[in-house]
Amino acid sequence: MTTTTTRFVQLAACAAASLLAVAASGAAAQGVGSVITQAVFNSMLPNRDNSQCPARGFYTYDAFIAAANSFPAFGTSGGSAELIRRELAAFFGQTSHETTGTLLITATELPSSRERAGAGPGGQPRPGVHRRRGLLQDGHLVLDDGAGEQAYNKPSSHDVILGRWTPSAADTAAGRVPGYGVITNIINGGIECGVGQNDANVDRIGYYKRYCDMLGAGYGSNLDCYNQRNFAS
Repeated sequence: MTTTTTRFVQLAACAAASLLAVAASGAAAQGVGSVITQAVFNSMLPNRDNSQCPARGFYTYDAFIAAANSFPAFGTSGGSAELIRRELAAFFGQTSHETTGTLLITATELPSSRERAGAGPGGQPRPGVHRRRGLLQDGHLVLDDGAGEQAYNKPSSHDVILGRWTPSAADTAAGRVPGYGVITNIINGGIECGVGQNDANVDRIGYYKRYCDMLGAGYGSNLDCYNQRNFAS
């Protein structure tokens, strides 16, 4: 290969890399990335790269944007900037509680597959624990994928936070009212709801309020599920 050809290949590679970088930044600047910028993401999740965490570096901003873009309605379809920001705050509020502020742990420290599937240490099912918990792959925490909510007769968290859910007569009788609290009920109502004030509820609400404040969104009403019966009752 001649010097001229080599130089041309190098320039072409640099140009391609530049185009990919521009494309990636453009994707981030649109949709969810227009609200959750890299700087905001870093401020929201200061512990994700904690030096004491063996899995530091796993949950990156680019991975979050790529995953969010796989759900086109997530954080983009609220109809107003207020609701869009509130949905994102709700997502991070719930996932931060589930991951202790996104301070990730090693795989060896995770519960067994049976426990992750909703079974307790003895193999018995845990009431109210949904077997499909996760981050962006969980329909409860992001969008209604149709399967989980219908199987458990639960509304979509996406619809709830955007004010699109209308409680049934049974929901009203059970004290389940629109608001952030019923999302907690959807996720873990069998343990955390209908038992009065508890630390887990307080923790979820605390994260949610923090992110609402950071994103400039109002909290809405009915933030807890202290007096709500769970969906399985």
